[in-house]
Amino acid sequence: MSKKLVAYFSASGVTAKVAKNLAGAVGVDLYEIRPETLYTDADLNWKDKTSRSSVEMQSTDSRPALADKDADVAGHDVVFVGFPIWWYTAPAIIRTFMESYDFAGKKVILFATSGGSGFGKAVEQLKACAPKAEIHEGKILNGNPSAKELADWVSGLGV
Repeated sequence: MSKKLVAYFSASGVTAKVAKNLAGAVGVDLYEIRPETLYTDADLNWKDKTSRSSVEMQSTDSRPALADKDADVAGHDVVFVGFPIWWYTAPAIIRTFMESYDFAGKKVILFATSGGSGFGKAVEQLKACAPKAEIHEGKILNGNPSAKELADWVSGLGV
C-alpha cells in the first residue's frame, strides 16, 4: 500500500475545503502550499491586468516564493496536488512547489477547483516542472463532493 499526501494551494478557501475533505475521506496526510506573501483580494482581481495574480500568470517564468518547504514529499509515493484553475492552468505557485521538491518516481495526481474551465495546460506545464514524476490529470472537484465520492474516486485510481 502506498503512502499518500494531499498537498494543496487555496487562495480563497474553496480548494482548501475540498483538499481537507479528500484527505479525511481517504485517511492521508495533508499539506498546505502557502505563499510567502499571502494573496489579498486586490491581488486576486483577475479583471485588473496589473493585479499580482494577473502579472504572475502572464509570465511562464513566474515563481512566487513559498512560505516554507516542509512538505514531506520524500516520505510519500503518491502526491495529490490540488489548486484552483487560474487562466486555464495551475497558479504559478504550483510550479514553484513542483520545482522545490524531488518528485522522481512519484505518482502525482492533480485535482482542481474551477469556475468553469477544465485543467487546460496545467498537466503539460507541471510535467515540465517535475519531468521525472508520473503526473496524471485527476479531476475537477467543484461543489462539495461527499466523502464517499472522494474515496470512490481515489479507489478507482488504483493507488
